[in-house]
Amino acid sequence: MSCENLLEVQNLCQYFPVTKGTFKRKIGDVKAVDHVSLAVRKGETLGIVGESGCGKTTMGRCIVRLNKPTGGHICFRGEDGELQDIFKLNKQDSFRLRKKIQIVFQDPYASLNPAKNIFTAFDEPLKLHGVSSREKRYAIASGMMETVNLSPRYLERYPHEFSGGQRQRICIAKALAMNPELIVCDEPVSALDVSIQAQIMNLMRRLQKEYNLTYLFIAHDLSVVKYMSDRIAVMYLGKIVELAESTEIVENCEHPYTKALMSAVPIPKLGAKKEKILLTGDVPSPLNPPSGCRFHPRCSQCMEICREKEPELREISGRPGHYCACHLVGHTE
Repeated sequence: MSCENLLEVQNLCQYFPVTKGTFKRKIGDVKAVDHVSLAVRKGETLGIVGESGCGKTTMGRCIVRLNKPTGGHICFRGEDGELQDIFKLNKQDSFRLRKKIQIVFQDPYASLNPAKNIFTAFDEPLKLHGVSSREKRYAIASGMMETVNLSPRYLERYPHEFSGGQRQRICIAKALAMNPELIVCDEPVSALDVSIQAQIMNLMRRLQKEYNLTYLFIAHDLSVVKYMSDRIAVMYLGKIVELAESTEIVENCEHPYTKALMSAVPIPKLGAKKEKILLTGDVPSPLNPPSGCRFHPRCSQCMEICREKEPELREISGRPGHYCACHLVGHTE
């Protein structure tokens, strides 16, 4: 795995305005993503984990340019080897970038046109990006179907004729057809049965090695993220609260929220028991987040400083590469 950053997110903000009344007067903003910074190394899988509503999917949509962020920068390493802000590219460079960053959605059925056969899902983007021969486009689509262990004959079928796992394989093949460098995986296995989840995750790991792919893997299930990821970032209410190598997060997590998530992961051993950390209360509204640490209303170890001052995401002293945003944890100066 290369240490070169393929993607850098710098102080990313995504606010959605809330309006009221006949004249749509703005009364506030839903702060879905609030000053998030992270880097994705070339060839790695960076997992993003958190509860529903924490902003992880919104961040993924910004990276693939489905949403235009309110503030901050998203920089991708271009063909010249330089990091470029993807929202400041000219029209030609922006068009070329679309091949390099692809997305696999949570619901594969919703991302396929039910009125058209599977080949159409491959045909239109390939034609748009310069593959003029229909025979060549069909050959590429057939090859991608075989890559995900599906018969090329299925290209003539329609989405409703497939199972959920087969549809997700098709969506993965569709993303691979553009020869991308980065794939944003937005909860790609959460809608599937457990046995099918394992098959899809093993397929994705194999494809990553074969095609030298980089993944941003978004999920709410920490056990799934742990299996897939080299590093894990934990999000809570629009902020990253902890970031470290996968094994470090699992064995030595420090943030109270991460510890609560870890306590919910079942142990695959008969009779094994561990302490469950039950969080009280609901996730606060991103329209009006609490002052200080956003987790303090649900934290059993809350101190006065937690209510008043927002903790910075900083490297823990003596633990290189392990970052945590918590007043309870010692940091490097």
